[in-house]
Amino acid sequence: MTTASDTAAPKRHQAQLARFCRAHDGATAIEFAMIAAPFFLLLFAMIEIAAVFFTGTVLENAVLESARKIRTGEAQTGGMSQAGFRQEVCNLISTVADCDNLEIDVQVFEDFDTVDQSSPIDENGALDNSDFGWEPGDAGDIVLVRVFYRWSLMTPNFGGALSNMENNQRLITSATVFRNEPFDD
Repeated sequence: MTTASDTAAPKRHQAQLARFCRAHDGATAIEFAMIAAPFFLLLFAMIEIAAVFFTGTVLENAVLESARKIRTGEAQTGGMSQAGFRQEVCNLISTVADCDNLEIDVQVFEDFDTVDQSSPIDENGALDNSDFGWEPGDAGDIVLVRVFYRWSLMTPNFGGALSNMENNQRLITSATVFRNEPFDD
């Protein structure tokens, strides 16, 4: 035997379900909540990529400007050390980069064919600076100047595509090769 209350319960649930399906209050908020996380991740990733490229451009300019002192002999005749050259680069990038993450490598080569520009990142994703040196060379020498900057990525989930080092970091590199001008020793 069915009572009136037994048949009323399913009808009440059906009516509530129908009302719920017709209601559009809060639909925009729910839709935004579904796309907010990917949207902000994409937004921050674009900002991160722009910051990496901007820092790379600033670093490239700093290396070219600073390497000019080696090319013209100003660094050699003035007794500039590796620390002095590093400070020269730091002065030019300090607005966008932390100089504690900067590595300098200046080497002399016999000719342009023997210049080694291999990656200094080892198989573990760490920067191997054991072969880095400071040899600004003499007049007429071929010199390779490489500057490396370790950039810590802000978007950890996006880091896999952008990082090329361990600990969610990107190594930004700038290099220039030139023959020193004839200058007085």
